Amino acid sequence: MWILMAFGSALFAGITSILAKCGIQKTDSTVATAIRTIIVLVFSWVMVFAAGSQSQIGMISGKTWLFLILSGMATGASWLCYFRALQTGDINKVVPIDKSSVVLTILLAFIFLHEELNLIKAAGVLFIAAGTFMMIEKKDIPAKQNGTGNQWFFYAVGSAVFASLTSILGKIGITGVESNLGTAIRTGVVLLMAWFMVYVTGKQYAVKEISRKELAFISLSGLATGASWLCYYRALQEGPASVIVPIDKLSIVVTIFFSYLVFGERLSGKSWAGLAAIVIGTLVLLVP
Repeated sequence: MWILMAFGSALFAGITSILAKCGIQKTDSTVATAIRTIIVLVFSWVMVFAAGSQSQIGMISGKTWLFLILSGMATGASWLCYFRALQTGDINKVVPIDKSSVVLTILLAFIFLHEELNLIKAAGVLFIAAGTFMMIEKKDIPAKQNGTGNQWFFYAVGSAVFASLTSILGKIGITGVESNLGTAIRTGVVLLMAWFMVYVTGKQYAVKEISRKELAFISLSGLATGASWLCYYRALQEGPASVIVPIDKLSIVVTIFFSYLVFGERLSGKSWAGLAAIVIGTLVLLVP
């Protein structure tokens, strides 16, 4: 069951990237992140009450609370970096870097969660790392987009690092709590962090300037994120992080497919080879 949940997470995560890109054409990425987190939070708590797990809040240990909060903070940081990168960079370049977090996640899972890292998994990690490098051609990094230079690249790297920390902290945090409840709690932390950043940067007035069309896409991306998270953390609760995270990262295939249909973004021959390497590496990681 957890494998199906992991693939469901990948599907919704891939759709999220496209919807979010559509919603931040003119809207500031930090403001968009704060708004979509409201949608995710509502969605998460609806699922908590549907599952009847709200009564378990008083049973959560201090350790679990700590790791849920830390996981939420890491998620917030990852989101802020990711959607800023999406706003200023090519989605076909940003997403592969973000998905490379699987490499760091597997290493951290080996170190802190004592999950197995054999030669087969090591080969899978190398395929993913090589594929990511191939999709990020040197000429792409210094290219200027919207006058932001190579900022998108550094934001994408930051997104990957925080995403890997999210997976490890989330895995530890949900061991003592029902997955829907854990998702709802950490989403609350993300919401506080996102709106804190909105006010710190003085962008709260930009909320009124969002067009209805972009607001609709931001809201839909929030619903897709909520569905992805619920699948992802249910899978994490039942299966190994070193396997679930790679499956979730297959969302890159969904994202690239829709980026071609919606934005007309195309991959070069080298990028196609890199994508193939990432997919092969991910499938290798699924070998028992």
